[in-house]
Amino acid sequence: MHFRRRQVLQLAMGTAALSAVPRLAWAETYPAHPVRIVVGFAPGSTTDTLARLIGQWLSQRLGQQFVIENRPGAGGNVGAETVIRSTPDGYTLLMVPPAVAANATLYPHLSFDFIRDAEPVAGVVRVPNVVEVNTSVPVKSVPELIAYAKANPGKLSFASAGIGTASHLAGQLFDKMTGVNLTHVPYRGDGPAMADLVAGQVQVGFATMTASVGFIRAGKLRPLAVTTVERSDALPGIPTVAEFVPGFEASSWFGVAAPKGTPAEIVEKLNREINAGLADATIKARLADMGGMLLTGSPADFGKLIADETDKWGKVIRDAGIKAE
Repeated sequence: MHFRRRQVLQLAMGTAALSAVPRLAWAETYPAHPVRIVVGFAPGSTTDTLARLIGQWLSQRLGQQFVIENRPGAGGNVGAETVIRSTPDGYTLLMVPPAVAANATLYPHLSFDFIRDAEPVAGVVRVPNVVEVNTSVPVKSVPELIAYAKANPGKLSFASAGIGTASHLAGQLFDKMTGVNLTHVPYRGDGPAMADLVAGQVQVGFATMTASVGFIRAGKLRPLAVTTVERSDALPGIPTVAEFVPGFEASSWFGVAAPKGTPAEIVEKLNREINAGLADATIKARLADMGGMLLTGSPADFGKLIADETDKWGKVIRDAGIKAE
């Protein structure tokens, strides 16, 4: 009996070792054909721009084309579901936008749970939002904005790229933590929101650094603060909101994910190559020009960020009673 038990154990160990061989070989040869990176927004968006930057790097490093596929719709949910429902073989990836965190609460009847159904691969970058005003607004700091808004209730409105977007939620969090009541005006994207902010149709913005920095450098908008915990090298003289409103933090972050069940060896390979890209001088310079702060780390690190942000913005959305369009 002892001999038979030992034989069974040896057979089991051998079978496990043999089953691991194809997976390791698969990871070593991955990718054997082109990979698609799905973007849940239109070409030209920040998510799209980052996907193309990372896709080009991975194409050069891994010897196969990483092709960008734009699948806009439902605040990024169409793209996310496309990836989640795909075969978990490493050949369909998602450029993850911050919208996945908000959408978990904004869309209560989604057919998927992103945290449950997606495999985090790697973080890429965190981009600050900027609290900014039209140059006609008589304020030059966050405390002045708070005081002016409280002294003139209903007079100030803020533009966002749409309901549930990072700029909307940053403004909503600002209202909650400061006690002001800015009127929210949603637009269909950063472009029209910024155009009306510059024209003075709305007075305040909480747009991403990417959308804001050109107007700020041209003197068309007045920046008051950035929304990350640390100041941004892209606007080094501008303080953070948290310097005046302790604990305030809001930003846009991006990374890469795959369908749940993607082989760990492939996830680790992609994570390693993306982190190598974030150490590349050219990519670092491109991200810095966007005001970006690198999100290097493990798949688990990126997964924790997604979970933390989903919890944080879920509370803001529920407290404010925000509903998807």
